[in-house]
Amino acid sequence: MNKGDRMSKEKRNIATKLETESKYLTNILDKDDVKNFKKLIPELQDTWMKKQMFRTETEMRFSVLSDNKYPTKAAKYWQSVREQNTHFENLVHLSFEARKNEVEIKKLQREIREVNDPLDKEMKQVELEEKLYNKAQMELVAKHRMREVATWSKLKKEFDDGNFDKKDVDTHQAHSYLLRLQEQKKTITPGTSQPEVFNVLGQLEALEKNLQENKLSLDVKKNKRITK
Repeated sequence: MNKGDRMSKEKRNIATKLETESKYLTNILDKDDVKNFKKLIPELQDTWMKKQMFRTETEMRFSVLSDNKYPTKAAKYWQSVREQNTHFENLVHLSFEARKNEVEIKKLQREIREVNDPLDKEMKQVELEEKLYNKAQMELVAKHRMREVATWSKLKKEFDDGNFDKKDVDTHQAHSYLLRLQEQKKTITPGTSQPEVFNVLGQLEALEKNLQENKLSLDVKKNKRITK
């Protein structure tokens, strides 16, 4: 593990926070439970660090980008764009929240130094410890947001074969949605609910009508010139 990795791991280390908080668990736990909690601190730190947040690459590939929903490379590419952007925007908003939290930490540290009333000081110390825990949690979330952003980047490169428009999402959709709706139609059975049947058949009929009237085209070059 290099120095940067060690620093990152230490940044999200909550073992000390758990150790500190365990002193106060006597307010809500029996003594035996508190003793057991203290023994579990290393395991709980490990659990907290390795718990799943958001989706794994495996889930991205077979669950999000399933062939029945996204039957073409273009469809998979553009869904990857949507997913990546969602995590990017959430990461930016999280950065703002982390900065606000950091200011609150500094304010509480200052107030603890200046306040005279013991109970006020104690309350602000509790608030500070909560903010420090929130900071560690935000850093962990940020790490996994960034993992998703990077993995969606990898998948976009994988699906980009140079044969579809990467500038305009609309270009591929007639073809991709036609394939998707045709597959959905095959799954309709006597037990399929009426709203589901209307939804699938209604969309398929509308799309086919637009294609027949040349309002849409399956030829992506007619819709938009392919931009590489």
